[in-house]
Amino acid sequence: MKPLDGLRVLDLTRVMAGPFCTALLADLGAEVIKLEPPQGDDYRHIGPFVQGESALFTLMNRGKQSIVLDLKDEAARTTAIKIALHCDVIVENFRPGVASRLGLGPELRDVKPALVYASISGFGQTGPAAHLPAYDLVAQAMSGLMAATGEDGGAPLKVGESYGDLMAGLYASWAILAALHQRDRTGVGATLDVAMFDALFSLLPTSHAVQFYAGTTPQRVGNRHPLSTPFGCYATSDGQAVIAVLGDRQWLSLCALIGHPDAAQDPRFATDTTRTAHEPQVKSMIETWSCTLPTDQVIAALSAAGIPTAPIQTLETAANSDHARARGLVTDLPHATLGTARTVGQPVRFDGEKPIATQSAPALGADTAAILHRLGIAHG
Repeated sequence: MKPLDGLRVLDLTRVMAGPFCTALLADLGAEVIKLEPPQGDDYRHIGPFVQGESALFTLMNRGKQSIVLDLKDEAARTTAIKIALHCDVIVENFRPGVASRLGLGPELRDVKPALVYASISGFGQTGPAAHLPAYDLVAQAMSGLMAATGEDGGAPLKVGESYGDLMAGLYASWAILAALHQRDRTGVGATLDVAMFDALFSLLPTSHAVQFYAGTTPQRVGNRHPLSTPFGCYATSDGQAVIAVLGDRQWLSLCALIGHPDAAQDPRFATDTTRTAHEPQVKSMIETWSCTLPTDQVIAALSAAGIPTAPIQTLETAANSDHARARGLVTDLPHATLGTARTVGQPVRFDGEKPIATQSAPALGADTAAILHRLGIAHG
Protein backbone atom coordinates (compact mmCIF):
# COMPACT_ATOMS: atom_id res chain seq x y z
CA MET A 1 0.00 0.00 0.00
CA LYS A 2 1.06 3.54 -0.79
CA PRO A 3 -0.30 6.66 0.97
CA LEU A 4 -2.51 7.72 -1.97
CA ASP A 5 -3.68 4.33 -3.25
CA GLY A 6 -7.28 4.63 -4.48
CA LEU A 7 -7.02 8.35 -5.31
CA ARG A 8 -7.78 9.31 -8.92
CA VAL A 9 -6.34 12.49 -10.41
CA LEU A 10 -7.12 14.12 -13.75
CA ASP A 11 -4.00 15.90 -14.96
CA LEU A 12 -4.80 18.70 -17.41
CA THR A 13 -1.33 20.20 -17.10
CA ARG A 14 1.70 20.58 -19.35
CA VAL A 15 5.37 21.60 -19.25
CA MET A 16 6.69 21.60 -15.64
CA ALA A 17 4.75 23.10 -12.71
CA GLY A 18 1.60 21.01 -13.08
CA PRO A 19 3.30 17.80 -14.22
CA PHE A 20 5.72 18.02 -11.29
CA CYS A 21 2.76 18.29 -8.90
CA THR A 22 0.97 15.27 -10.35
CA ALA A 23 4.20 13.22 -10.58
CA LEU A 24 4.60 13.66 -6.83
CA LEU A 25 1.04 12.38 -6.35
CA ALA A 26 1.75 9.43 -8.67
CA ASP A 27 4.83 8.54 -6.61
CA LEU A 28 2.58 8.27 -3.56
CA GLY A 29 0.20 5.88 -5.29
CA ALA A 30 -2.42 8.10 -6.94
CA GLU A 31 -3.86 7.01 -10.29
CA VAL A 32 -3.00 9.96 -12.55
CA ILE A 33 -4.80 10.28 -15.89
CA LYS A 34 -2.88 12.72 -18.06
CA LEU A 35 -5.13 14.27 -20.71
CA GLU A 36 -3.10 15.43 -23.72
CA PRO A 37 -3.97 17.11 -27.01
CA PRO A 38 -3.23 15.18 -30.22
CA GLN A 39 0.25 16.72 -30.44
CA GLY A 40 0.98 15.87 -26.81
CA ASP A 41 2.33 17.88 -23.89
CA ASP A 42 4.69 20.64 -25.05
CA TYR A 43 7.53 18.94 -23.16
CA ARG A 44 7.35 15.91 -25.45
CA HIS A 45 8.96 18.20 -28.05
CA ILE A 46 11.69 19.75 -25.86
CA GLY A 47 15.15 18.16 -25.65
CA PRO A 48 17.42 16.61 -24.72
CA PHE A 49 16.11 13.53 -26.51
CA VAL A 50 17.09 9.87 -26.10
CA GLN A 51 15.79 7.56 -28.84
CA GLY A 52 13.25 10.24 -29.68
CA GLU A 53 11.98 10.55 -26.10
CA SER A 54 12.19 13.87 -24.26
CA ALA A 55 14.21 13.56 -21.05
CA LEU A 56 12.26 16.38 -19.40
CA PHE A 57 8.89 14.86 -20.28
CA THR A 58 10.07 11.48 -19.03
CA LEU A 59 11.20 12.92 -15.70
CA MET A 60 8.07 15.02 -15.13
CA ASN A 61 5.45 12.41 -16.08
CA ARG A 62 6.45 9.18 -14.40
CA GLY A 63 3.68 6.91 -13.18
CA LYS A 64 0.91 8.46 -15.29
CA GLN A 65 -1.50 7.18 -17.92
CA SER A 66 -1.95 9.13 -21.16
CA ILE A 67 -5.27 9.75 -22.87
CA VAL A 68 -5.54 11.86 -26.01
CA LEU A 69 -8.58 14.09 -26.50
CA ASP A 70 -8.83 17.13 -28.74
CA LEU A 71 -10.60 19.64 -26.52
CA LYS A 72 -11.40 21.77 -29.57
CA ASP A 73 -13.95 19.07 -30.39
CA GLU A 74 -17.30 19.18 -28.55
CA ALA A 75 -17.58 15.40 -28.21
CA ALA A 76 -14.07 15.22 -26.78
CA ARG A 77 -14.90 17.94 -24.26
CA THR A 78 -17.98 15.98 -23.18
CA THR A 79 -15.82 12.88 -22.68
CA ALA A 80 -13.27 14.89 -20.71
CA ILE A 81 -16.00 16.21 -18.41
CA LYS A 82 -17.25 12.66 -17.79
CA ILE A 83 -13.71 11.59 -16.90
CA ALA A 84 -13.34 14.59 -14.59
CA LEU A 85 -16.45 13.62 -12.65
CA HIS A 86 -14.96 10.16 -12.01
CA CYS A 87 -11.93 11.78 -10.32
CA ASP A 88 -11.12 12.98 -6.83
CA VAL A 89 -8.68 15.69 -7.90
CA ILE A 90 -8.28 17.86 -11.00
CA VAL A 91 -5.07 19.79 -11.65
CA GLU A 92 -4.81 22.32 -14.49
CA ASN A 93 -2.38 25.02 -15.57
CA PHE A 94 -4.18 26.73 -18.44
CA ARG A 95 -4.27 30.51 -18.56
CA PRO A 96 -6.91 31.76 -16.07
CA GLY A 97 -10.40 31.27 -17.52
CA VAL A 98 -9.47 28.77 -20.23
CA ALA A 99 -10.47 25.66 -18.27
CA SER A 100 -13.87 27.17 -17.54
CA ARG A 101 -14.45 27.97 -21.20
CA LEU A 102 -13.73 24.32 -21.99
CA GLY A 103 -16.25 23.17 -19.38
CA LEU A 104 -13.43 21.82 -17.22
CA GLY A 105 -13.15 24.64 -14.71
CA PRO A 106 -13.84 24.71 -10.97
CA GLU A 107 -17.54 24.95 -11.82
CA LEU A 108 -17.39 21.15 -11.95
CA ARG A 109 -17.59 21.34 -8.17
CA ASP A 110 -21.20 22.50 -8.56
CA VAL A 111 -21.91 19.02 -9.90
CA LYS A 112 -19.47 17.19 -7.62
CA PRO A 113 -18.77 19.25 -4.46
CA ALA A 114 -16.26 16.67 -3.20
CA LEU A 115 -13.82 17.51 -6.02
CA VAL A 116 -10.48 19.06 -5.13
CA TYR A 117 -9.70 21.42 -8.00
CA ALA A 118 -6.22 22.92 -8.26
CA SER A 119 -5.25 25.67 -10.70
CA ILE A 120 -1.55 26.45 -11.15
CA SER A 121 -0.57 29.63 -12.99
CA GLY A 122 2.10 32.29 -13.14
CA PHE A 123 0.30 34.98 -11.15
CA GLY A 124 -2.86 33.37 -9.82
CA GLN A 125 -6.52 33.51 -10.81
CA THR A 126 -7.07 37.06 -9.50
CA GLY A 127 -5.17 40.35 -9.41
CA PRO A 128 -3.96 42.78 -12.07
CA ALA A 129 -1.18 40.45 -13.30
CA ALA A 130 -3.35 37.32 -13.40
CA HIS A 131 -3.61 37.15 -17.18
CA LEU A 132 0.03 37.87 -17.94
CA PRO A 133 1.94 35.00 -19.57
CA ALA A 134 4.58 33.62 -17.23
CA TYR A 135 7.52 31.31 -17.46
CA ASP A 136 9.83 30.55 -14.57
CA LEU A 137 12.25 33.34 -15.50
CA VAL A 138 9.42 35.91 -15.38
CA ALA A 139 8.29 34.74 -11.94
CA GLN A 140 11.86 34.79 -10.60
CA ALA A 141 12.34 38.32 -11.91
CA MET A 142 9.12 39.70 -10.43
CA SER A 143 9.23 37.91 -7.06
CA GLY A 144 12.40 39.49 -5.69
CA LEU A 145 14.41 36.28 -5.98
CA MET A 146 16.60 37.45 -8.86
CA ALA A 147 17.29 40.82 -7.24
CA ALA A 148 18.73 39.03 -4.21
CA THR A 149 20.74 36.49 -6.21
CA GLY A 150 24.16 37.16 -7.74
CA GLU A 151 27.66 38.34 -6.96
CA ASP A 152 28.36 41.33 -4.76
CA GLY A 153 28.28 44.30 -7.11
CA GLY A 154 27.13 42.15 -10.01
CA ALA A 155 23.91 41.87 -11.98
CA PRO A 156 20.83 39.97 -10.78
CA LEU A 157 20.90 36.24 -11.57
CA LYS A 158 18.19 33.64 -11.83
CA VAL A 159 18.49 30.46 -9.80
CA GLY A 160 19.92 27.69 -11.96
CA GLU A 161 16.75 25.56 -11.88
CA SER A 162 13.13 26.40 -12.72
CA TYR A 163 12.24 26.98 -9.09
CA GLY A 164 9.12 29.01 -9.83
CA ASP A 165 7.63 26.02 -11.63
CA LEU A 166 8.89 23.46 -9.15
CA MET A 167 7.83 25.34 -6.03
CA ALA A 168 4.37 26.03 -7.42
CA GLY A 169 4.03 22.33 -8.18
CA LEU A 170 5.25 21.38 -4.73
CA TYR A 171 2.88 23.83 -3.01
CA ALA A 172 0.01 22.54 -5.16
CA SER A 173 0.64 18.94 -4.08
CA TRP A 174 0.81 20.05 -0.45
CA ALA A 175 -2.44 22.01 -0.76
CA ILE A 176 -4.20 19.12 -2.51
CA LEU A 177 -3.35 16.79 0.36
CA ALA A 178 -4.59 19.35 2.89
CA ALA A 179 -7.84 19.75 0.93
CA LEU A 180 -8.30 15.97 0.82
CA HIS A 181 -7.89 15.82 4.59
CA GLN A 182 -10.53 18.54 4.91
CA ARG A 183 -12.80 16.59 2.56
CA ASP A 184 -12.46 13.50 4.75
CA ARG A 185 -13.92 15.53 7.64
CA THR A 186 -16.54 17.57 5.78
CA GLY A 187 -17.31 15.73 2.56
CA VAL A 188 -16.55 18.93 0.65
CA GLY A 189 -13.51 19.52 -1.57
CA ALA A 190 -11.85 22.85 -2.36
CA THR A 191 -10.82 25.13 -5.18
CA LEU A 192 -7.09 25.85 -4.97
CA ASP A 193 -5.32 28.81 -6.58
CA VAL A 194 -1.53 28.33 -6.76
CA ALA A 195 0.72 30.96 -8.35
CA MET A 196 4.40 30.73 -9.23
CA PHE A 197 4.84 34.37 -8.18
CA ASP A 198 3.24 33.76 -4.78
CA ALA A 199 5.22 30.56 -4.24
CA LEU A 200 8.58 32.19 -4.89
CA PHE A 201 7.69 35.30 -2.89
CA SER A 202 6.86 33.11 0.12
CA LEU A 203 10.26 31.40 -0.05
CA LEU A 204 12.43 34.44 0.65
CA PRO A 205 12.50 34.57 4.48
CA THR A 206 16.02 36.02 4.67
CA SER A 207 15.06 38.81 2.28
CA HIS A 208 11.82 39.34 4.22
CA ALA A 209 13.81 39.71 7.44
CA VAL A 210 16.14 42.28 5.87
CA GLN A 211 13.35 44.23 4.13
CA PHE A 212 10.48 44.12 6.64
CA TYR A 213 12.40 44.14 9.93
CA ALA A 214 15.83 45.67 9.27
CA GLY A 215 14.32 48.20 6.87
CA THR A 216 16.99 47.76 4.21
CA THR A 217 16.95 46.41 0.68
CA PRO A 218 18.33 42.85 0.35
CA GLN A 219 21.73 42.93 -1.35
CA ARG A 220 23.44 40.40 -3.59
CA VAL A 221 26.32 38.75 -1.74
CA GLY A 222 27.30 35.86 -3.99
CA ASN A 223 27.87 32.54 -2.25
CA ARG A 224 28.06 33.93 1.25
CA HIS A 225 25.13 34.35 3.64
CA PRO A 226 23.76 37.91 3.88
CA LEU A 227 23.38 37.75 7.67
CA SER A 228 25.90 35.19 8.96
CA THR A 229 29.71 34.98 8.70
CA PRO A 230 31.69 32.86 7.94
CA PHE A 231 29.08 31.18 5.77
CA GLY A 232 30.12 30.63 2.16
CA CYS A 233 32.79 29.33 -0.20
CA TYR A 234 36.48 29.55 0.66
CA ALA A 235 39.50 28.88 -1.55
CA THR A 236 41.72 25.84 -1.03
CA SER A 237 44.97 24.94 -2.75
CA ASP A 238 43.07 23.03 -5.46
CA GLY A 239 39.53 24.42 -5.43
CA GLN A 240 36.93 25.53 -2.91
CA ALA A 241 35.23 24.29 0.22
CA VAL A 242 31.97 25.39 1.78
CA ILE A 243 32.19 26.49 5.41
CA ALA A 244 29.02 27.25 7.38
CA VAL A 245 29.51 28.62 10.89
CA LEU A 246 26.50 29.53 13.00
CA GLY A 247 26.93 30.42 16.66
CA ASP A 248 29.79 31.06 19.04
CA ARG A 249 30.75 27.43 19.65
CA GLN A 250 31.49 26.75 16.00
CA TRP A 251 33.26 30.09 15.65
CA LEU A 252 35.56 29.30 18.59
CA SER A 253 36.34 25.88 17.07
CA LEU A 254 37.16 27.41 13.70
CA CYS A 255 39.44 30.05 15.23
CA ALA A 256 41.39 27.38 17.08
CA LEU A 257 41.63 25.18 13.97
CA ILE A 258 43.00 27.88 11.69
CA GLY A 259 45.57 29.02 14.24
CA HIS A 260 43.87 32.24 15.35
CA PRO A 261 42.39 31.49 18.80
CA ASP A 262 42.84 35.19 19.63
CA ALA A 263 40.32 36.13 16.92
CA ALA A 264 37.53 34.80 19.10
CA GLN A 265 38.23 37.67 21.52
CA ASP A 266 38.52 40.37 18.84
CA PRO A 267 35.55 42.83 19.11
CA ARG A 268 35.31 42.88 15.30
CA PHE A 269 34.47 39.18 15.33
CA ALA A 270 32.53 38.93 18.61
CA THR A 271 29.08 38.37 17.07
CA ASP A 272 27.53 37.19 13.85
CA THR A 273 26.61 40.79 13.05
CA THR A 274 30.10 42.19 13.61
CA ARG A 275 31.70 39.32 11.72
CA THR A 276 29.41 40.02 8.77
CA ALA A 277 30.36 43.70 8.94
CA HIS A 278 34.02 42.64 8.72
CA GLU A 279 33.51 39.73 6.29
CA PRO A 280 36.58 40.50 4.08
CA GLN A 281 38.89 40.25 7.11
CA VAL A 282 37.26 36.99 8.23
CA LYS A 283 37.58 35.55 4.72
CA SER A 284 41.25 36.54 4.49
CA MET A 285 42.00 34.93 7.84
CA ILE A 286 40.33 31.65 6.85
CA GLU A 287 41.89 31.49 3.39
CA THR A 288 45.39 32.12 4.80
CA TRP A 289 44.90 28.67 6.32
CA SER A 290 42.71 26.91 3.73
CA CYS A 291 44.79 27.91 0.70
CA THR A 292 47.73 25.89 2.04
CA LEU A 293 45.74 22.64 1.94
CA PRO A 294 43.86 20.62 -0.70
CA THR A 295 40.08 20.55 -0.47
CA ASP A 296 39.81 17.05 0.97
CA GLN A 297 42.19 17.90 3.82
CA VAL A 298 40.35 21.16 4.56
CA ILE A 299 37.05 19.30 4.75
CA ALA A 300 38.52 16.52 6.89
CA ALA A 301 39.94 19.02 9.40
CA LEU A 302 36.73 21.05 9.57
CA SER A 303 34.59 17.94 9.98
CA ALA A 304 36.82 16.65 12.78
CA ALA A 305 36.31 19.99 14.55
CA GLY A 306 32.51 19.72 14.22
CA ILE A 307 32.22 22.56 11.70
CA PRO A 308 29.67 22.11 8.85
CA THR A 309 31.55 21.86 5.56
CA ALA A 310 31.34 20.27 2.12
CA PRO A 311 33.03 20.05 -1.23
CA ILE A 312 31.19 21.57 -4.19
CA GLN A 313 30.09 18.47 -6.05
CA THR A 314 28.88 18.13 -9.61
CA LEU A 315 25.51 16.44 -10.11
CA GLU A 316 27.33 13.35 -11.40
CA THR A 317 29.44 13.16 -8.25
CA ALA A 318 26.44 13.74 -6.00
CA ALA A 319 24.33 11.12 -7.78
CA ASN A 320 27.11 8.53 -7.59
CA SER A 321 28.00 9.21 -3.97
CA ASP A 322 27.63 6.43 -1.41
CA HIS A 323 25.10 8.55 0.49
CA ALA A 324 22.86 9.21 -2.54
CA ARG A 325 22.94 5.50 -3.35
CA ALA A 326 22.06 4.58 0.22
CA ARG A 327 19.14 7.01 0.15
CA GLY A 328 17.88 5.68 -3.18
CA LEU A 329 17.77 9.08 -4.84
CA VAL A 330 17.95 7.73 -8.40
CA THR A 331 15.77 4.90 -9.66
CA ASP A 332 15.41 3.13 -13.00
CA LEU A 333 11.77 2.66 -14.02
CA PRO A 334 10.32 0.61 -16.90
CA HIS A 335 9.77 2.67 -20.08
CA ALA A 336 7.97 1.49 -23.23
CA THR A 337 10.59 2.89 -25.63
CA LEU A 338 13.78 3.16 -23.60
CA GLY A 339 13.46 -0.09 -21.71
CA THR A 340 14.34 1.66 -18.47
CA ALA A 341 14.44 5.37 -17.69
CA ARG A 342 16.47 7.01 -14.95
CA THR A 343 14.16 8.82 -12.55
CA VAL A 344 14.48 11.06 -9.53
CA GLY A 345 11.23 10.75 -7.59
CA GLN A 346 9.83 12.34 -4.48
CA PRO A 347 12.42 12.23 -1.66
CA VAL A 348 10.40 11.49 1.50
CA ARG A 349 10.55 8.15 3.30
CA PHE A 350 7.43 6.70 4.90
CA ASP A 351 8.27 4.22 7.65
CA GLY A 352 11.68 3.79 6.09
CA GLU A 353 10.40 3.30 2.54
CA LYS A 354 10.56 5.80 -0.31
CA PRO A 355 7.38 5.58 -2.44
CA ILE A 356 7.93 6.11 -6.15
CA ALA A 357 5.97 5.47 -9.32
CA THR A 358 6.12 1.92 -10.67
CA GLN A 359 6.61 2.96 -14.30
CA SER A 360 8.11 5.82 -16.26
CA ALA A 361 6.25 8.28 -18.49
CA PRO A 362 3.57 6.94 -20.87
CA ALA A 363 3.55 6.96 -24.65
CA LEU A 364 1.19 9.56 -26.10
CA GLY A 365 -2.38 8.26 -25.88
CA ALA A 366 -1.25 4.77 -24.88
CA ASP A 367 -3.97 4.40 -22.26
CA THR A 368 -6.92 6.07 -24.01
CA ALA A 369 -8.95 2.92 -24.66
CA ALA A 370 -8.16 1.34 -21.30
CA ILE A 371 -9.14 4.45 -19.34
CA LEU A 372 -12.45 4.89 -21.15
CA HIS A 373 -13.27 1.20 -20.73
CA ARG A 374 -12.38 1.21 -17.02
CA LEU A 375 -14.57 4.25 -16.38
CA GLY A 376 -17.40 2.96 -18.55
CA ILE A 377 -17.33 5.98 -20.86
CA ALA A 378 -18.28 5.71 -24.52
CA HIS A 379 -16.44 8.11 -26.83
CA GLY A 380 -16.52 8.85 -30.53
